[in-house]
Amino acid sequence: MLRRKLNGCLHALAGVLLAGVASTAAHAAAPTATNAQFTVYGFVQADYIYDFKRVDPAWQDTLRPSRIPTVDGIFGSDGESIFSAKQTRFGVKGDIPVGNGLDDVKFKFEFDLFGVGPDAGKVAIRLRHAYAEWGQFLAGQTNTLFMDGDIFPNTIDYWGPPGMAYVRKVQFRWTPYRTEHSSFAMAIEAPGNDIDAGTLRELDPALGAAIQNREIYPEFTTHFRYQDTWGHVQFAALIRNVAFDSAGTPDNRPKGSELGWGLDLSGHINTFGRDKLLAGVVYGQGIASDLNDGGVDLAPEGIFPTNVRPKAVPLLGVSAYYDHYWNDKFSTSLGWSITQVDNTNLQAPTAFRSGQYASINLLYTPWKNLLMGGEFLWGERGDNDTAKGDDYRIQFSVKYDFNADFTL
Repeated sequence: MLRRKLNGCLHALAGVLLAGVASTAAHAAAPTATNAQFTVYGFVQADYIYDFKRVDPAWQDTLRPSRIPTVDGIFGSDGESIFSAKQTRFGVKGDIPVGNGLDDVKFKFEFDLFGVGPDAGKVAIRLRHAYAEWGQFLAGQTNTLFMDGDIFPNTIDYWGPPGMAYVRKVQFRWTPYRTEHSSFAMAIEAPGNDIDAGTLRELDPALGAAIQNREIYPEFTTHFRYQDTWGHVQFAALIRNVAFDSAGTPDNRPKGSELGWGLDLSGHINTFGRDKLLAGVVYGQGIASDLNDGGVDLAPEGIFPTNVRPKAVPLLGVSAYYDHYWNDKFSTSLGWSITQVDNTNLQAPTAFRSGQYASINLLYTPWKNLLMGGEFLWGERGDNDTAKGDDYRIQFSVKYDFNADFTL
């Protein structure tokens, strides 16, 4: 009964999508292919975490160095047991034939349950992917071109290494060059901008409270990727306008912008059997909101009150991991990552300066769809005033993957 209902829903969805494609080619001949391919996929995952210290309660289900306190006891006494199913994921993807020798329309819709932003700490729908792709063109939300998702290690912690570019954005992408081994793409993407008013909150409370981010122009991203039997290498670049404004103040209110830019070199090397060495280095100014965990994009610098100016904050991110497969059933991922921020002189003493992260695990896959295992994680946060705080935890997870293909 459930299968018949699901098939009915998919038939209806296919009808809507096919109707949309047909409307864009109303004067074309009938398609030469008629079968649409759909895949329903995802996984159910349960995590048990024992945190030997404490992190920000809104982020207790994962280890982000920026959420580690540098003041003992600020989130309570050390030691906490955490249970979570937030990593659970569901998605639908497919290919819809257009016919007449044209490329298929490909789409993907995917979400998990890990609340962020105003939903941080909650079980909430978090959209990961929602895009369609036709030939060289893609529109919708997916991984930014600036990141390389293929260097994310085989870990069970949700957030992962801080020192790598990792964010999904709404974008319009063009891939004019694509071969079996290489590709070149460019995109305009939704801007991100994280502003820090710094010590202006104390030096000029009215101004400090009024300063806000301003997103004037879209971001421009591009990457070139080469891959072969040995592995892959990717070089990516980002240019953005990092701007600020002041709300609720007169027309001569302070405002301004800086050029943000970033370079990202990443890749992996196949070593022995299925083993992989994964690494990446990213550097730039005003790119913190594109990093997996790191700092702010714009902050004040100079001498108050005569010479205060905005600065796109420099940032360096490094990630290095090794995925080892003991045999067909057991694997281990081991590595380290860091985010290092060059703070301005007018950022607060408690501003995030650096985040380190290291982990090692042992994972067991008794059959293709089931994974279970344990992981040890360590993280450290450093502040602008050199204060430090660290945390370490163990995590045990069980994950069951599901995948069903349909032809309509």
